[in-house]
Amino acid sequence: MDRRFLTVLAMSVVLALVVSAIFYQMSARGGHAKPKQVETRDLVTAAQPLPVGSTVDRAQLKLVKIPADLFPHGGFSKVEDVIDRPVISNILLDEPVFEGRLAARGSGLGLAPIIPPGMRAVSVRVNEVVGVSGFVLPGMRVDVLVTGRPPNYNGTITTTVLQNIVVLSAGHTLQPESRGQAINVPVVTLLVSPEEAEILTLAGNEGRIQLVLRNGTDQIFAKTRGRDLSELYGTRQTKPEPVSGAGAGAKVRASPPTVRAAAPPVVADEIVMIRGTQKTLEVVGPHKPAVNN
Repeated sequence: MDRRFLTVLAMSVVLALVVSAIFYQMSARGGHAKPKQVETRDLVTAAQPLPVGSTVDRAQLKLVKIPADLFPHGGFSKVEDVIDRPVISNILLDEPVFEGRLAARGSGLGLAPIIPPGMRAVSVRVNEVVGVSGFVLPGMRVDVLVTGRPPNYNGTITTTVLQNIVVLSAGHTLQPESRGQAINVPVVTLLVSPEEAEILTLAGNEGRIQLVLRNGTDQIFAKTRGRDLSELYGTRQTKPEPVSGAGAGAKVRASPPTVRAAAPPVVADEIVMIRGTQKTLEVVGPHKPAVNN
């Protein structure tokens, strides 16, 4: 056998043994290396869906561990910070419980915690027509129309008194129907300011209220002047006579006499007549003498 061939073969075997020894040592060191410690933190999540208006109970919560650097802003680490607080926004299963989804402890039950500070909730009795056939659902926006007869006015008027009002609840339902179906309820609760609450209460006592459904993205306030019953039938509204005093014995005050404007003065027509070297000015009219120049 060739000596040169044997030399090359021996060197290859030695080199392979050296490389194998190096990889063996590196793998042995890696196997004994300790894993890096990751700091974790407890996060409060929902053990079941939490609907709007409910009060959080300990059995509805659970703790999960997450990396400390991934802890969300507004989350809770302790169950004691969450229990007995009303839910103001739906929380899904396994979803973290955030501060913005809960009302303060002791703020009330049901609808009360959902009302923002400075606002009021006013309930309006509706029927199938007024309630837009049951499609006035929580979260939608409506306009409020009132039909009635103003004092000292001989007719019926319909006018828009409130616009872009949020519906808080339909009956006892505080959240929209998941399938988008109509909910026929006798009462709808609206979210209004204190001034709007006065208008809505007065409209309900003095006239008939109609809710008009609008697109939730439509933020334009329409300028309307209202409609009179006489306009509906194409007739003109006659303004009533002003009344002095009160009661059945009150007398109707006579209307002041009509003052007619003076007729404009009649301007006579003038004609210039030239006869040879003589010029005369004649005025057209009864018994107007000619003027010679």
